[in-house]
Amino acid sequence: MAGLLTARVLAEAYDDVIVVERDPLTDHDCSVPHVCPRRGVPQDYHVHGLLTRGRLLIEEMFPGITDELLASGAVAGDVTDDVLWVVNGRHLPRTHSDMLMLSLSRPHLEQRVRARVRALPNVRFLVRHSAVAPLLAPGERRVVGVTVTDTAGTRDLRGDLVVDTTGWRSRTPTWLERLGYPEVEEERQNVGVGYATQYFRLTPDAMKGVISEMVAASPASPRGAMSLRIEGGRTVVTAFGFRGDHAPTDPEAYLAYLKSLSAPDIYETVRGQEPLADPVAFRFPYNMRRRYERLTDLPEGLLVLGDAVCRLNPIYGQGTTVAALETTVLRDHVTRFGGARPTDYFAAIAEHAVDDVWHQTTSTDLAFPGVEGERTEAWRQRQESMGELLDAAVHDPSLLTAYARVIYLMDPPSALAQPRIRRAVRAARENEQPRAGI
Repeated sequence: MAGLLTARVLAEAYDDVIVVERDPLTDHDCSVPHVCPRRGVPQDYHVHGLLTRGRLLIEEMFPGITDELLASGAVAGDVTDDVLWVVNGRHLPRTHSDMLMLSLSRPHLEQRVRARVRALPNVRFLVRHSAVAPLLAPGERRVVGVTVTDTAGTRDLRGDLVVDTTGWRSRTPTWLERLGYPEVEEERQNVGVGYATQYFRLTPDAMKGVISEMVAASPASPRGAMSLRIEGGRTVVTAFGFRGDHAPTDPEAYLAYLKSLSAPDIYETVRGQEPLADPVAFRFPYNMRRRYERLTDLPEGLLVLGDAVCRLNPIYGQGTTVAALETTVLRDHVTRFGGARPTDYFAAIAEHAVDDVWHQTTSTDLAFPGVEGERTEAWRQRQESMGELLDAAVHDPSLLTAYARVIYLMDPPSALAQPRIRRAVRAARENEQPRAGI
């Protein structure tokens, strides 16, 4: 997805854009489990969230794509009115948020976006090819293309700009070191998340009028799950746990895992329903961020985007949205006079696309026992405030809406510290206190 969105942005500034893709690309029917997931995207099979901010950015890039996705099977609803939220074992009130949620599989989204990119007259795809190394201009510190390889051998692709969107296994740090540039600092937070996903065919009333159910993990109950109604009349369920407490792939044990969550809603939904395949596992060892913005010396003509810069715990569904935010920064830099300057570009994506989400994700994950990281007093105070807000949201639906706007990346985390939010939390807590009768 990062590569597709990058191609869309570059098509506005360059005469010819080439998407180099290692995998074969086909357009199978994504309503059939196990058909669409491809080697380069091992998470294809699992629940994917398209956050509201990401959907709006993609709609801006590809006008009308929301309606196109809905017409081809995606399910729509309000993120707090049509979704069951269970936090700390308690059901939060359903309330209108005015934020549209699209419920669909990752392959379905990717296929539709790829079709839009392929339709651009100055974009072409080079499939079944892998990038080997960047090409450097003789005697200059400028990248002028990339060497690619396929079954027939290697060849050079020349160009004015190379953007690496090859994911968290990106070899750009190694390339830079070989070219004599400083080491790229890398931060990791070991979380040990593992999850398993199973698809079901549900009876019409099984989900009780919602399009999704979310049972959040918490420090007291570090297991969680999410169910989504998606295209093809299917429902996908992903169950997850931290630090080795992973959902099993045995069907009976999987159901038992769902039953063990802080609330049994998803278990009750799928129990006795038709499974379409056995559960499939996925492991996510750590959050990772490469600090390109801290380098003062970088070659011209080479940028990095997406998971190759920052890989976030996928249970929060932020990856595609962060990539979309980064491409808006990329657009600003490639369309300005003189082209993109790497040091300016990396500083900008850190500030405008990565910093807040990285802090939000790593701070949340730090609450789980065994997750590595420093638990400062400031962090403890923020966790306490967030806990108070979520407890108060049981009694004040407007607080759930405010929280959802941050989770779906419409507002920054600082929005929850506004005086009106703190007043609403205090009022809700006061109203829930028992009062003595006379």
